[in-house]
This record gives sequence, C-alpha cells and structure tokens, in this order.
Amino acid sequence: MSEQSEYQENPVVGHSPKTAEMISESFHPKFAGFWTRFWAYTIDLIVLYAISGIFIKPVFRAFDLAVSNPIFLFFTPYKITILIVFLMYFTLMTKYFQQTIGKMALGIKVVSQQGDKLTWGALIFREIIGRFISKMLVLPYLLVVFMPKKEALHDIFAETYVIHEDAYEKEGRLPYLKNARGEQLPDPPIV
Repeated sequence: MSEQSEYQENPVVGHSPKTAEMISESFHPKFAGFWTRFWAYTIDLIVLYAISGIFIKPVFRAFDLAVSNPIFLFFTPYKITILIVFLMYFTLMTKYFQQTIGKMALGIKVVSQQGDKLTWGALIFREIIGRFISKMLVLPYLLVVFMPKKEALHDIFAETYVIHEDAYEKEGRLPYLKNARGEQLPDPPIV
C-alpha cells in the first residue's frame, strides 16, 4: 500500500484564492472477485485431474488396486489418495508460493490480513477445514459476492484475503479544504 499527497493552489467557489485544496490519495490491493477465483479453481481442478490420470491411476492399475469399488462408506483407496493429493496441493502451493497454478495463471494470490507470512495454522483452517465446510455447503463460496473484501468462509476462518498481484484500487477520499494558515475550512456551498 502506498500513500501519496499533493498540495495544490485551487480557488474554490465561496473561498478566497489563497484557499488550498489538499488531495490525499490512498491505494489498497484489489481483491479478487468470485469469477476470478472460480476460474482459478477450475484450472486447479484440471491440473489435479491431469496428475490423477498421468500418475496416480496408472499406479493403481499396475498394482491391481480398486479404483471404483468402494470399501467403506463410498471411499476407495483411489479416492482417499486423490483427496490427500488435493489437500496437499492446495496447502503446500499456498504455503510456499501463496498461490496455486490456477491462481498463478490469473495473477491472484493469498495473503494474510495482518500482512505477515501465512502460518501453518491459518493454512490448515483455510485449505482443509474451511474448504471442507465450504465444499459440503456450497453457499459459503458465494460469500465472495457479498463481502466488501470479497472473502469466502475459509478466508474468514484463516484471516486471509485473495488479491490481484499487481493491481491496486484507489480509496475514495473526499478532498478537504485548508486556508493559507493551514486551518480546515467548511465545505463549500452546493450550487
């Protein structure tokens, strides 16, 4: 985040020509919205299906292990392996790169709300517990649409944001007026 200020001589209606307008500009990172995050997640699923089809499924076929016959509560060893790979992919990629391959492709990343490095505790809440709840209920993913900082439920749990890497938004601050002695003046009348 950066902050920039300009001091300009600017006559304003209802004030003397020695009135100065102080314009203060502040920028914050641009938060990633629902569709950007949706397409990043879709790319990640394609990557995970590719890993499954190229590496995991052939190993299960080579050792004649069941891929489709559930053993216990609809889980096969193959599905359990895929789940472990899925969780490891999201957790490790987010920990070490702050983004998955899908997020890299779309230029977004996960950051801590406090601005420090992501901790293992935050990642476990975000990528394992939070995603499990969001995946089971589906609606927590839609929070991104309604939250001012575009957070999903797992972002709220882990105190994280998903932001665009190189994009910033200007905060809307109204300029305020100062006279030649530096005293703040009342707002000019609306005409």
